[in-house]
Amino acid sequence: MRKDSSEKLTGNAQFEGYAVDLIHEISRILGFNYTIRLAPDGRYGSLNRETKEWDGMIRELLDQKADLAIADLTITYDREQAVDFTMPFMNLGISILYRKPIKQPPNLFSFLSPLSLDVWIYMATAYLGVSVLLFILARFSPYEWENPHPCNNEPDVLENQFTLLNSLWFTIGSLMQQGSDIAPKAVSTRMVAGMWWFFTLIMISSYTANLAAFLTVERMDSPIESAEDLAKQTKIKYGALRGGSTAAFFRDSNFSTYQRMWSFMESARPSVFTVSNVEGVDRVVKGKGSYAFLMESTSIEYVIERNCELTQVGGMLDSKGYGIAMPPNSPFRTAISGAILKLQEEGKLHILKTRWWKEKRGGGACRVNNAFSRMQMVTNTPQPTPIKDTEDLVPITHFIYFRLLYRTKRRKRAARRTNSVWRT
Repeated sequence: MRKDSSEKLTGNAQFEGYAVDLIHEISRILGFNYTIRLAPDGRYGSLNRETKEWDGMIRELLDQKADLAIADLTITYDREQAVDFTMPFMNLGISILYRKPIKQPPNLFSFLSPLSLDVWIYMATAYLGVSVLLFILARFSPYEWENPHPCNNEPDVLENQFTLLNSLWFTIGSLMQQGSDIAPKAVSTRMVAGMWWFFTLIMISSYTANLAAFLTVERMDSPIESAEDLAKQTKIKYGALRGGSTAAFFRDSNFSTYQRMWSFMESARPSVFTVSNVEGVDRVVKGKGSYAFLMESTSIEYVIERNCELTQVGGMLDSKGYGIAMPPNSPFRTAISGAILKLQEEGKLHILKTRWWKEKRGGGACRVNNAFSRMQMVTNTPQPTPIKDTEDLVPITHFIYFRLLYRTKRRKRAARRTNSVWRT
């Protein structure tokens, strides 16, 4: 890449980057001079299947216009047949560049999320079943029948407090941990009530714990997790660099998933292929989740260090490497491969990658932002949560309010009964 400078630069001084530093280190070891020149068409080098002609940097080497081609140039079978490559100076693979999952807004029925639909159905069934069972047992048990008029020792009619509605009210009060004005008297009804209370204790405890987790953990929605997910759908478009090694990988693959993906990319209109990686990254950003870009993992690492909205989805689809290309039978191949091996053993290649991926040209911006967010979250812990972030708590606050209101009314009724007793 070209340097950002207010002065006009010429020659090698106008370029900077990983490849520039790499060739500088190699020249320092081997002791040679070099002149950097860009490929006229700006392409890496792909083979035209019809004319059998190469373009880009590979063409420059075949025409003897350059002695070396150093860039993020992937070693492929076709390129290896045309030119010579050194040993790889960086290993990589194809992966997917996509937007980060977006935090979902709170749902009106999010309070139902802690339990699955099956569990809610089981609870409703158990509620109805226990209510009906209490009603039946209370009808058969003589201890649940009482005299509605205590002054009359021989009443004509006895009263049972566990009517069907009262049975439903008793079980729902237990489930809501509110209790009820009625209580079972017979052994059979007390055994059923005790088992129901134990069941509600377990369910309410589990629900409360899961609800707290649902309200504190951010809910992210990511429609794709791998290349298989991309191949199974048609809503999200995906593409690659036209004429690059990534497109060639899908074109020549014998794996059914990748063949299906290549057919989809070829038939998509408008075209999903891009002229450059920069264009592909822009389409991912502007697509807002409707476009994914297939590119090499090292390029994805470079992008996501600077653009915090993007991320790598899934693992690598293959394994390959970047190498320095030379004309066929070049006498420099062995010497340059030895220099690359020496730099690798000394750790210089790792230092260069860290410098240009995570330090220079805005690298590490997303790591700084994430660290600041974590620090802000820790320092703001004691402060109250803003109202806009507590929309999920509305059902809970209503529940607490009604619970307090109900208990207050019960206390008032109890106080009135006490006063009436003292008056009589």
